[in-house]
Amino acid sequence: MSIAFVFPGQGSQSIGMLSELAAEHPTVAATFAEASSALGSDLWNLVQRGPSESLNATERTQPAMLAAGIACWRVWRERGGAVPSLVTGHSLGEFTALVAAEALPFADCIKLVAFRGRAMQEAVPVGTGAMAALLGLDDADVVAACADAAREGGVAEAVNFNSPGQVVIAGDTDAVQRAIDAAKVRGAKRAVLLPVSVPSHSSLMRKAAEQLAVVLADLPFATPAIEFRSAVDGQRYAQPDAIRELLGRQLMSPVQWTDTVRGLIDSGATQILECGPGRVLVGLCQRIARGTPTSCASLETPPQFAAALAAAAPATTRNH
Repeated sequence: MSIAFVFPGQGSQSIGMLSELAAEHPTVAATFAEASSALGSDLWNLVQRGPSESLNATERTQPAMLAAGIACWRVWRERGGAVPSLVTGHSLGEFTALVAAEALPFADCIKLVAFRGRAMQEAVPVGTGAMAALLGLDDADVVAACADAAREGGVAEAVNFNSPGQVVIAGDTDAVQRAIDAAKVRGAKRAVLLPVSVPSHSSLMRKAAEQLAVVLADLPFATPAIEFRSAVDGQRYAQPDAIRELLGRQLMSPVQWTDTVRGLIDSGATQILECGPGRVLVGLCQRIARGTPTSCASLETPPQFAAALAAAAPATTRNH
């Protein structure tokens, strides 16, 4: 069995996340304590008690999700979980994947993603940018709807190709609304504005990407110990300089999640595990993997860990 780990990004956070896992595994609190020390603020208290408005602010969401993903990763390894053949992540989740692959120290990455979040928010003031999920349209129709909206001014772009029939768009608030209207005319089944404060992966992130590149240049990247693939293009990245360049460009590049997961399956992944809060990526992966023997599961609660560990155990072990 070949296992691939995928790490979630913004949108999967919630007040109280990982509380059940933390009750059984001190590693969770220890991981958040390490993150809190790097940030100079109590991240675990924020995650457990809120308020949600504070947790959902991009500069705090990003380190919270990174810490949550690494906490789950550490519990998996402590419990004897196998090292996966491949790791990747959705948007912010790429940073978590790189920490898990030992390409960047955890404390350095916590400070990095907090800076990334601040730069993103400063690039587009709250209320001026938006993101929305469009359901039930082909990718080409979503791109066309965005082009229709942009002709009247502003930015509207397809930024997350999440699964067949689900694409997220981002840009200026008014332009995104026009794109939603255009998508409905083209037959979209549903359009949902997302509770995020910045239009991630759109060209509006250019200034933030330039600022991030300066910080990335000074960080001690190493060659990943586990094969890392980027959801920017589904390709493997191994050289530190190539990873630095990728993470700068990633901020204003679309997330090609459908193609990336298909690449994991084509590489022989028979089990895809979402490592971190929520089940967003499990749902997407199940749709992408439909018709293949690849299974998808979450790693967040103790029962989910137990089920995944049992499924990943060699057949000979399970039979004794």
